[in-house]
Amino acid sequence: MTTEGKGVIKTISYLLFLLILGCLIQQNTTVARAQEQRSGTVVALDETAQTAQSGIAGGASRPALTGARRPLYRLRPSDVLEIDFPFSPQYNQLLTVQPDGYVPLKGAQQLYVEGLTIPQIQDSICNSYLGILHEPQVTVTLKDFDKPYFIAGGEVGHPGKYELRSDTTAAEAVAIAGGFTPRAKHSQVILFRHISDQTVESHVLNLKAMLNSRDLGEDAYLRPGDMLFVPQNAISKIRQFLPASSLSLYANPTGF
Repeated sequence: MTTEGKGVIKTISYLLFLLILGCLIQQNTTVARAQEQRSGTVVALDETAQTAQSGIAGGASRPALTGARRPLYRLRPSDVLEIDFPFSPQYNQLLTVQPDGYVPLKGAQQLYVEGLTIPQIQDSICNSYLGILHEPQVTVTLKDFDKPYFIAGGEVGHPGKYELRSDTTAAEAVAIAGGFTPRAKHSQVILFRHISDQTVESHVLNLKAMLNSRDLGEDAYLRPGDMLFVPQNAISKIRQFLPASSLSLYANPTGF
């Protein structure tokens, strides 16, 4: 074989080598991209699952502690409503929500209003008078109602029921109720909140850590009907079973 033929063969072999090497590199790059996409999909799914699981227990949704702080007022028994018909004043009336949640309407059937907001009541009353008045217009005013309140119990200075006049946090509520007693376990204050008539949500608040850190950014705002319970600490629970001499030793270590 001539020298020229050998050179052609070497050139062809070199080109084939480059072609095979390029194919291998492209294949590895494709596999790597596929793995990255698959990994990214798994991470995205994991993040989505974590987001969906945030604030839930056992797969069931739990109401958030940071829910609406200013929800619309919902009627309760003994609330008083003033019903005003601007174009039919003969149907004006002052109504009291009965213990069963109904109000008797003048010239119409009684209406169940417990748990409704004022806009919902206005719509319901308009619907009740559709067969009596032509395009009835009504204004509903809440004249008297159960004042918003919270309850403080357990190891506070003055347990009881207090009016919730403005934005109040758990730490402020404890102060309003007389502060912690020496027996209080203020690292585990329990906040009970009614989510519905059948559901009560509970949260444990570490007011001790918040007060010691001088950071009340995570202090929970109370909502009407909330109850704060301050449990008794462990030392005060067992103190009554210890003899007085033992307590003096704990109080005065030099006695050992």
